[in-house]
Formats: sequence, C-alpha cells, structure tokens
Amino acid sequence: MKMSDRRKDLRPREKLQARGAEALSDYELLMAIIGSGNAQADVTKIARDVLKILKRDRSLTVESLSCVIGLGPAKIAELVASYELASRYLLDPEQPIIDSPEVAAAQLADIRTKQQEYFVCLTLDGANRLIAKRIITIGTLTSSLVHPREVFADAITDRAASIIVAHNHPSGNLQASDADRAVTERLQEAGELLGIKLLDHMIVTVKSYRSII
Repeated sequence: MKMSDRRKDLRPREKLQARGAEALSDYELLMAIIGSGNAQADVTKIARDVLKILKRDRSLTVESLSCVIGLGPAKIAELVASYELASRYLLDPEQPIIDSPEVAAAQLADIRTKQQEYFVCLTLDGANRLIAKRIITIGTLTSSLVHPREVFADAITDRAASIIVAHNHPSGNLQASDADRAVTERLQEAGELLGIKLLDHMIVTVKSYRSII
C-alpha cells in the first residue's frame, strides 16, 4: 500500500503526533524519518528495504543504505545519524523486548503456581518493548468477567501499540476452553477497533505454556 492510499490518521507522522512515537512499529518509525518517496520509489518501499537491512545487519551504514533505491546522500546521512544517536542510549533492562512466546512466558512466572486463575495483560510499545504488566482479573475466566474495557483501558493510557494477554490454568491442562477462545475473539475485535493489536493470548501452567492465537 502506498502512502497516498493510507487514511490520513494512519500515516506515520500523523499517528506519531496523535499517539506518540511509542505507538509506531519499526516500519512506521522509518517511514516517519524518511518522510516521502520520490520518482524512483514510494516511501513505503524505501522503509521496507531499510528495515530489511536493519534486521539483517543490526545496524545502518552509508555503504549498506547506498543500495536502497530512492535514498539519496542526504537521507542516508539522516538515517545513519539517527541510528547512531539511538544506539548510544541503552534500553532499560527492566523493559525487555517481547519478541517470542518464550520471552513472554518468562514474564508470567509469578502466575504459574497460583491456585486461582489470574488474567494479566502485557502492554508493548511499537518495538515490542514491555511497558507494563498488570493483573486484570482473578477468578474463573469468562467473557463477562474479562471485558475489553478493563483490558484496554491501561493500554490506551500507556499509548501501547499492542498487547499480550495471558492466564494460568491451575489444573495443569493446557487445552483452551470455549470461554478462552470467546475471550480471545472479543479482545481481537476490540483491538482492531482501537488500533491496539492483540498479539497473543497465552495459557500457562507450572510446567509449560501454549498460545491460543
């Protein structure tokens, strides 16, 4: 999708102004930095190509960016300078990047041994960095107990880009119930309306975990 085809409020710079930089994905942040494309390539394609280099090399250099169609010397210098400035500031070790179910499960150790069902929500920024973990409800999971309003209220306050929800099964059974799936579908629908994606709904037990989505 070209930038001109996007709704104005979903364009990176407008979204950044409305919701803050934390709400943007890596791809959207790159589009915001690059700004616009040219006759050679649309900004969406340029951002995709730059993101591929960033994921592959874990860095941006003049040499690596020189092969990206649509990037001139001035924009390459801007991207390299932005990356270098960001790299000089270390991430808070208390805010890990949740980029896999394994990493998410490590954040849920405290509810694995609970004798009641705990439903928790992890709010994440645009880089999948953990913003906060909160207990939403305690008790048997039902779609009436876990209301989207309660789940997304703090995510909106956090300016989260996405969330991961999870609950424990004291029985040790990892099988998702009909109620588990109903809650997941309801939260997915609410997330789409709010622009805060539900990345996963996890079930955890003392010994293991599984993803419903």
